[in-house]
Amino acid sequence: MSEITVNDSIDSRDEELLPSATTVALVQLALACGGFGIGTGEFAIMGLLPNVAETFSVTTPQAGYVISAYALGVVIGAPVIAVLAAKMARRTLLLTLMLVFAAGNISSAVAPTFETFTFLRFISGLPHGAYFGVAALVAASMVPVHRRARAVGRVMLGLTVATLVGTPLTTFFGQSLDWQVAFFSVGVLGLLTVALIWFYVPKDRVSEEAGFLRELGAFRRPQVWLTLGIAAVGYGGMFAMFSYIASTTTEVAMLPASAVPAMLILFGVGMNAGNFIGSWLADKSLLGTIGGSLVYNIVVLTTFSLTAANPYMLGLCVFLVGCGFAAGPALQTRLMDVAADAQTLAAASNHSAFNIANAIGAWLGGLVIAWGYGFAATGYVGAALSFLGLFVFAASLRLERRDRSTQAV
Repeated sequence: MSEITVNDSIDSRDEELLPSATTVALVQLALACGGFGIGTGEFAIMGLLPNVAETFSVTTPQAGYVISAYALGVVIGAPVIAVLAAKMARRTLLLTLMLVFAAGNISSAVAPTFETFTFLRFISGLPHGAYFGVAALVAASMVPVHRRARAVGRVMLGLTVATLVGTPLTTFFGQSLDWQVAFFSVGVLGLLTVALIWFYVPKDRVSEEAGFLRELGAFRRPQVWLTLGIAAVGYGGMFAMFSYIASTTTEVAMLPASAVPAMLILFGVGMNAGNFIGSWLADKSLLGTIGGSLVYNIVVLTTFSLTAANPYMLGLCVFLVGCGFAAGPALQTRLMDVAADAQTLAAASNHSAFNIANAIGAWLGGLVIAWGYGFAATGYVGAALSFLGLFVFAASLRLERRDRSTQAV
């Protein structure tokens, strides 16, 4: 197996020394497999909550605490792991993260009590953000600069395909056989990823300057905070809508409960289309893709609220909202640019920001529903969040232009 030196200066890489196309494809496949396992494990629980509640003799809302526990693990784990593992080679870190993920899910399948199960879901969430952040850095480092976003998009393809294939399959078998089967299967996917990374991801050497303090330096850069703010605020709208899509389908569009899986599939297809198109657009215009996707979300989410009672428009809007995931690769790549020599922490924190967006969107959507505005109003909430995200994006642009003017002088 060849050995490569991690180059944190992405603009200075020598394209003649980059790996072959076959090597790059195998590495991206290995990393995407991990994303598939993580995405499946994260979302499968949502369809298995009643089964979990029955096993542990708790209510379904109480069983929902395990979703919060996993999300908390993502938010905490991403920055903490990135800092503590600053001196660890990226390949070694990826292997360690997937081993923890696999162990957490397999242990979840045999948890004896609800408290133990909740704690193990928290442990399973810890590697999530750090894995995607490091995987994105590895994938981007192996291709020319002008193809970075597409490389990141292929890694994230594992996550989007999980929403379309992995989650429905594990939910089906979990409901038909036993919900523990779903988590055991996810654990096996984690072990498969360990094997693929071991065989296909080249060994790397850590920069001598890498360390705890250098990674923390990412949080001294305003552009890092602004980019994370765009993700945390501007993209909460997707989650505001999606968190209540089942009730919107049955109570607003008046469709039968059997139509809910079709809506979930449409959303998954949209996420995959958005990931593909967005990563291509980001390589053409990174900032244009981020700003354009925020405007796009405002239009689509507003249309969702105006037309949710029409079943055909509901299906179309669910697909189009899923396409809003186009910003994912762009934001991940943007963080690589603005983090300078502290890329691991910044890249990992992107997924903490998206989980914060999930929490904000679901919470605000729930408030609007509780105030009596109805499930369709979640689209207006999402549009408002995207509008706020535009202000954060504008602040980032203004700061960048000011810095360029200062450097020119």
